[in-house]
Amino acid sequence: MVWLSLSLSLSGLASSSKTFLTSSSLLFSFVPPKPRLPPPSSSSSSSSSSFRSRVPTTARVISSFAGGSISDSNDDALSGVCPNFSGVRLEETVPIDSGKVRLDSWISSRVSGISRARVQSSIRLGLVRVNGQVVDKVSYNVKAGDEINCEISELRPLKAEPENIPLDIVYEDDSVLVVNKPAHMVVHPAPGNPTGTLVNGILHHCSLPTVAFKNEEILSDDEDIIDDELKDISVGHSTTGASVRPGIVHRLDKGTSGLLLVAKDEHSHAHLSNQFKLHTIQRVYVSLTSGVPSPLSGRIEVPIGRDSNNRIRMAAIPGATNRNQARHAASRYKVIEILASGGSALVEWRLETGRTHQIRAHAKYLGIPLLGDEVYGATKSMSLSLLRPRTPSDSYGQLAKLVSGFERPCLHALALGFRHPYTEKNIHFTCPPPPDFALILSQLRQIGTVKPSA
Repeated sequence: MVWLSLSLSLSGLASSSKTFLTSSSLLFSFVPPKPRLPPPSSSSSSSSSSFRSRVPTTARVISSFAGGSISDSNDDALSGVCPNFSGVRLEETVPIDSGKVRLDSWISSRVSGISRARVQSSIRLGLVRVNGQVVDKVSYNVKAGDEINCEISELRPLKAEPENIPLDIVYEDDSVLVVNKPAHMVVHPAPGNPTGTLVNGILHHCSLPTVAFKNEEILSDDEDIIDDELKDISVGHSTTGASVRPGIVHRLDKGTSGLLLVAKDEHSHAHLSNQFKLHTIQRVYVSLTSGVPSPLSGRIEVPIGRDSNNRIRMAAIPGATNRNQARHAASRYKVIEILASGGSALVEWRLETGRTHQIRAHAKYLGIPLLGDEVYGATKSMSLSLLRPRTPSDSYGQLAKLVSGFERPCLHALALGFRHPYTEKNIHFTCPPPPDFALILSQLRQIGTVKPSA
């Protein structure tokens, strides 16, 4: 048994079965895996999700696909026809009550499930006509009566090159890699972030060739919405055709720091992905919130889907049953410390599901958006309005500077536990929050801190 000790100021954090907390440090253990057996031979396969279009009865959606085409305004007629939207054409006249709206936003609202990044690509490629004229400006404002003719572009492989990027590696063996991802690092290449990502660094670290993402739509960074963590999101195939398939088994938002699991081979990827699917992966997050939840601990079981009013965020939608609108999501939370005399809280989160932006959406639903998370309601003015009445006058300036300068959701993936894909041993890792998180936590503690009774 190997014992490691990490200094951690989050005293009082609830521990897992193999994590023990002292007053000043967090101790954790893991069993180094035995030499792995050769992975069994297997062939990879992929399945495509079905396509459904949501358009008014006045619209005409034409879907081209292998073996023929279909023209119909009925949603069900297109189900399963175009799994990647490629070749879908939309013909519609903008209604009178549409108001002022950008071309990319308007088209995105007419085709359910497609991302704005995908629509923007189609516009820039000259595949959109307004009143018979090609419009390649995504911010063009449509007007009532405009006749829109749009064809969705085909998905193109996105190549990722190895880059010598320093990685904070917490654990590594022949089959798995656990990385402490810094805040502001994008996990994998996207149209807005083709380089400098975690995947670029992993390709260099593992001495893998250039790879391409195939049959997968990658959202631009300004949209910053990712697929849920249960989806197979392996890096892809090498340009030579040999299957390398290292995989990011789950993803963290760009602004979220902390532990992230990577599979180095196909067997490990399948094994770990199945653990996520069965919800047996142990994940613990900590956050700083704007306000304090009531009650101080609980379980949230509210479906999460795309926010109909803002496509760059998700929303908790009570009572939603339509799978296309929202998906089942459950989170457990517990207040570790009440900070700044009730203006904030240090909250532990344990996920039962892995939906896009799950913690951020559930925190907003509880009325306690994460500090720094302006997309989900924690504007700087809102956060400071909660902290100002509780802050001594001599420290308000410093606190206001910290809050105003915090440019990410105050969320950190603290702990990760899983069953090793070859040894079948349960291993656990913990990593303390980065300095920016620790600094604002320290400042909030100076204003006032109370630990709830057990």
